[in-house]
Amino acid sequence: MMFARLFHPARAASRTAVRAGFRAVAHAAGRASLPSVTSVTAIAVAAGVLALAGCASPVSRFYTLNGNDTGTPASARAAGSPSMLIEVPPVDVPPQVAKYQFVVQTGPTQVQVLEQERWASLPGDEIRRALSSDLTARLGAIDVYGTPYPDGAPVYRVSVNVQRFESWPGSHALIDAVWSVRAVRTQTVLTCRSVVSEPVAAGYDALAEGHRRAVQEISTEIAAGVQALAAAPQTRTAVPVKGASSTAGVIKVPCPAPQGAAPAA
Repeated sequence: MMFARLFHPARAASRTAVRAGFRAVAHAAGRASLPSVTSVTAIAVAAGVLALAGCASPVSRFYTLNGNDTGTPASARAAGSPSMLIEVPPVDVPPQVAKYQFVVQTGPTQVQVLEQERWASLPGDEIRRALSSDLTARLGAIDVYGTPYPDGAPVYRVSVNVQRFESWPGSHALIDAVWSVRAVRTQTVLTCRSVVSEPVAAGYDALAEGHRRAVQEISTEIAAGVQALAAAPQTRTAVPVKGASSTAGVIKVPCPAPQGAAPAA
């Protein structure tokens, strides 16, 4: 038996109308949704930018101790033959401050490590560079550490061991250092200690400046020690004779007076 689909005009017209209605609604919805999608996209982009801005790391600030206030131009200091040679090897600092971040005192037994306030290089290297720059300017010398130099040239080795490197924001910057100057040719040694406390204003730039002044004051004392050692009799160290006094022939050079100290009576 065969079946045939009968054509009903009323039903066909109804289906055609429904399809037309769907197409009209879809078209209208599409036209209406375009601005909405654009607005949502813009809002999403703005939210993303704000989120990235909120997640960005704070800006770090960097400080250095290297500076020279002698007033002598670098070209003038470099001209001519040096009066002497010096060696400034690496400087030892306490382990707790041997880091790039500022370590500040918040109390007698408490410190705070500041992630955004940093030294341009490690504090030991900052002190070494500042001392080398200042000493060469004051003495008219050349720092030949790690560099060959002529035999017989007067060379003075400056060794520094920092015992304390304290930063008290808004109060003072303190450096306590034991240093020595050794005449390489004669092995005569001068060993001294410098304790310098510089008052500082509020702000970490003022704190760095206080440490820079402290290093310069220590450099002034070291320079005086080098000059005193250079002025001492230049006699080579003799082989001690058995039974002789260990103090016989020893050259004694006093440590220079601290800056600002009253002269001894």
